[in-house]
Amino acid sequence: MALVKQFSKTKSVCKVTFTLPSEVVNEAKKVALVGEFNDWNSTATLLKKQKDGQYKASVELPIGSEFQFRYLLDGTNWINDEAADKYVANGFTTDNSVVVL
Repeated sequence: MALVKQFSKTKSVCKVTFTLPSEVVNEAKKVALVGEFNDWNSTATLLKKQKDGQYKASVELPIGSEFQFRYLLDGTNWINDEAADKYVANGFTTDNSVVVL
């Protein structure tokens, strides 16, 4: 798992690339990035499978913010990002990953 941040030199945004390795995705057919930045919409930001088997998606987010997120595999299996900047309780006996910009 990885979060790669590319801060813009001309705008107050950061392009964040979210990556899941194939062994984490396992046999999942649909991998979604779900979080505060897309109103927890499970179809808004789908990760695309790369030639090397990893799944990736990029999102531009405002600098100076932090956003909770998780990955949703096949609409049923929620997982966190091991590379998240921090974690916060989500009220459902688990934590959400957080990206801080």
